[in-house]
Amino acid sequence: MYEYALDHADGPAPTASSISAATGLSPAYVTTAVLGLLDMGLLRGDPAGELRAVSPDEAVAGVVSPLERDIRARRAVAEETRAAIMSFLPVFETNRLSRERESGLEVLEDLAQVRAAIADLTARTHSEILTGQPGGGRDEDILQEAAPRDQAALARGVKMRVLYQHTARFSPGTAAYVDRMSGLGAQVRTLDDHFSRLLVFDGETAVISLPGNPLGAVVVRDPHMVAFITETYERLWLAAEPYGVAFGARGEVTDNVRQAIVRLLMEGMTDASIALRLGMSVRTCRRHVADIMVDLGAQSRFQAGYLLAVRARRD
Repeated sequence: MYEYALDHADGPAPTASSISAATGLSPAYVTTAVLGLLDMGLLRGDPAGELRAVSPDEAVAGVVSPLERDIRARRAVAEETRAAIMSFLPVFETNRLSRERESGLEVLEDLAQVRAAIADLTARTHSEILTGQPGGGRDEDILQEAAPRDQAALARGVKMRVLYQHTARFSPGTAAYVDRMSGLGAQVRTLDDHFSRLLVFDGETAVISLPGNPLGAVVVRDPHMVAFITETYERLWLAAEPYGVAFGARGEVTDNVRQAIVRLLMEGMTDASIALRLGMSVRTCRRHVADIMVDLGAQSRFQAGYLLAVRARRD
């Protein structure tokens, strides 16, 4: 259809009826095609009268350009509307923070907020900081970020108690940090089992891990909740072993870790679950499990579990 209109551009202008007669296409088909070409701007004229072919470049300028201008105008309206709506964000955030403070809870969604809150609370602490850090050895960047802050608190006379898992003793970076802080008066103990990550400042404010978000935290100011968190920490502290020389032998620590693995094996936990709970790598956990199986003379985990259960009943 378009090609026919182009071929007759220099003569009498074709019509829908003349195109139908010349091409043998049905009038209904030709009418539909003509309307489509008119919509695209490739034909110009009257659907019932004369028609002229138009170049695609000219058609684009006449049909697509207005659409692009409309899109740009709509995008500008969308941005203006977005800006108008988001201008209410400070009001919303201020109200949310106010309600969180009134409820005694403040949710921090990202690591930068958590670190800023901990730094502020540490700087304002005047009595004692309780820290619970599960998961084995701590990352070097975290220790480097925490060291100056903790040193400054200890220099002000703030008491500090730190609780790790036994597996943290095998981390050179964590051991160096503990030696430095212990020399300034901090007390450090370790547990075999997992516990929640937490900090308590002066028995008034606590920071606990945020479920489902390892980089977030919850700041707790409600006195009843802080008292409960503090009591939980004190129970963990009494069950923990001092980090010092009396419990510093690697073999003794390893025995405690293996006892914990044995207990968890008897509960039917997988290697991955045991490793996560005790703050070690899955590879290290599997090595301990293999040693335990050798000691028992077991050929499989199932047999090891059975032998451990028999030993437990005998004991």
